[in-house]
Amino acid sequence: MKKKVLFITGSLNQTSQMHQIANELPDMDCWFSQLFTDWSFGNFLLHRTTIFNGIIMSDKFRLKSEAYLRQHGLQIDYQAKLNTYDLVVYCSDMLIPARMRKGKTLWVQEGMVDKYNILSKIVKALKLPPSLCGNTSLNGSSNVCDIYCAASQGYKQYFTEKGTDARKIVVTGMPNYDDIEQFLDNDFPYRDYVMVATTDMRETFRFENRPAFIREAVEIANGRPLLFKLHPNENFERAELEIRQHAPESTMVYRSGNTNHMIANCCELITQYSTVVYTGIALGKKVHSWFDLEQLERLCPEQNGGTSAKSIAGLCRRYLKHKGDKASFNPQMIPVQKKAIREYAEILNIR
Repeated sequence: MKKKVLFITGSLNQTSQMHQIANELPDMDCWFSQLFTDWSFGNFLLHRTTIFNGIIMSDKFRLKSEAYLRQHGLQIDYQAKLNTYDLVVYCSDMLIPARMRKGKTLWVQEGMVDKYNILSKIVKALKLPPSLCGNTSLNGSSNVCDIYCAASQGYKQYFTEKGTDARKIVVTGMPNYDDIEQFLDNDFPYRDYVMVATTDMRETFRFENRPAFIREAVEIANGRPLLFKLHPNENFERAELEIRQHAPESTMVYRSGNTNHMIANCCELITQYSTVVYTGIALGKKVHSWFDLEQLERLCPEQNGGTSAKSIAGLCRRYLKHKGDKASFNPQMIPVQKKAIREYAEILNIR
């Protein structure tokens, strides 16, 4: 019988990445579930109130993810109630129910992580649940999954420094951010503008002085055309009203559309805490970020021509075939055939 694999989804970015990996596993029985908890009170807050509508486990995000899955004819098993799985592929290791840790697990990086701050240090030092940070600063740093797939060598070092065993971490690249050059070929009608990609800080219970940020963007643009692309999780009406109040009348505002195409056509990119800054860096744009730019250069995802999903799927398949216990599996081991080809290329000096 086919091995059963469960892919844990979240935002549409996370969901589409999991879909890409599953497409590379046609020999497996693939299912999907939004990130979930087995904590009864937590489920009550998530599904019976609107308090946490801004977080990835809320029904707001789940319904969007499931609509995507149904559109593509994919199998849904929310909260893993229908099957027992041979492997679970996670987009976050910050909240993994105890019953899901008994089997094989693999974590896939889906974007940048939030800044590591004082609260992150306290949660880590006291060994509290990582989700108590209220952000993604500890995503990839919990060391609870068996294998970790990182976007770059820089991120592998980062996750190691924050607590994940380096022997578990494999640099595979990151689907959706591993072939940035493809976005240069687009039909977005505008060019040579200063672009602003906003973040959903207020929707996820973090402070932001948005008017001040808008005014700063206007100053950076210095008379050049200005375009705002709003985060999908934002309160669009509020965000657009603020932009109209503090930016020139000619400012373009987009609630939807291909963000990467917009970045490809801009002359300068302004971000806050957004993974799309890597699109700008990979395309050689001048970028602004609330992260340290030198660190972002080191962390920037590997550009491998869009092969990350295939590499991750190959790792899934190898782990599923592994007969020993978890500790005896070496994710760093290169398959013999691939290793031989690489060594031969090195001999010919064509690598």
